[in-house]
Amino acid sequence: GSPLSKTPEFYNTKCPKCGGNAQRETDTMDTFVDSSWYYARYASHDCQDHILDERANYWTPVDQYIGGVEHAILHLLYARFFHKCLRDLGLVNSNEPFTKLLTQGMVLADTFYREDSQGKKIWFNINDLKLEYNNKSQLISAKSILDDQEVNVGGMEKMSKSKNNGVDPQQIIKTYGADTVRLFIMFAAPPELSLEWSDNGLDGANRFIRRLWRIVFEHVSKGIVPKYSEAELSSEQKKLRTQLHQVIIKFTNDIGNRQHFNTAIASVMELLNNYSKTDLTDLNGRMLSQEILETIVILMSPIIPHICEELWTHLSPTINFNQITWCKADENALVIDEIEMIIQVNGKLRGKLMINKSLTKNQIEELAKHHPNVQKFTEGNTIKKIIVIPNKLINIVI
Repeated sequence: GSPLSKTPEFYNTKCPKCGGNAQRETDTMDTFVDSSWYYARYASHDCQDHILDERANYWTPVDQYIGGVEHAILHLLYARFFHKCLRDLGLVNSNEPFTKLLTQGMVLADTFYREDSQGKKIWFNINDLKLEYNNKSQLISAKSILDDQEVNVGGMEKMSKSKNNGVDPQQIIKTYGADTVRLFIMFAAPPELSLEWSDNGLDGANRFIRRLWRIVFEHVSKGIVPKYSEAELSSEQKKLRTQLHQVIIKFTNDIGNRQHFNTAIASVMELLNNYSKTDLTDLNGRMLSQEILETIVILMSPIIPHICEELWTHLSPTINFNQITWCKADENALVIDEIEMIIQVNGKLRGKLMINKSLTKNQIEELAKHHPNVQKFTEGNTIKKIIVIPNKLINIVI
């Protein structure tokens, strides 16, 4: 409540007309007044003589403002108005309170209701229902747990108390852990768009975390090795390492500049998929595996911090996780020596080749002609011509 309502010497007074006992009004100011300049006061929180001091000029304008879409008009408008007043009073020396604005989308969830005899909707919480889905995971019906009778499915709407479609974060965290919830929220949609709450999405996020956990422990169970530095890698291993350092660049840009956490996470998921498909059993592969897993743990740590810190203690137990620096892409790894080219016979896909970029057109044609699967379709036929589209495909015409 208001501090004034807890100050009897303020609110206990005498009526100016009749002289009897009276109370002053304590609810004198809307909360938006305080919330419109709090960012500057935070910078001067212990200033006793003025509402702001010189520290407010150091910290403002705020680098990044993040607010819900419902804030976007009123709160932002009030904050700009108040900031310009503070500027005119000489308390700050900037014109705007915030440098960058990110307007978050709303969280949507399914709604369920029945209508009473007067047509008023009675809203049901999802935890009080039995739900039925089709084979495409689409919700098709709902029944109340209490009476086993049908409940209307009202579609997705903004989470709110009035629609009774909110979720209990504590219960979700108890079931899945906080990291799963964080990962789902950041992966489900770009931050400026609406997020559709989904238990299936939570399950998917949890499966990814479990998979990362399993892969790390499969690796460390064979012994920790130095991470890759300058070892000889196979063609597939080189390709994977190139992808790793491309992901470092993309991930860093996506979360630092674009603020698209979903695409950053997707790039790590794709990397982990290719990791599982690549032979990393030799010593050089194990060293590359160490580099990849350490990097993934660092990249994902702002999103799933608890899991990543735990995994790091197993991957690199001698280095304090809180003292490591952010990943930096290796320029040498980004240089692609080999490319994958498609081989066609009369326009139909018949094979693929990893081609060194230094090879001539004639050398590429010879490699394509001697590909085992290509020979099956060209044997006994005359090759009329070979079309080579650099870095893409080879088409053999018979």
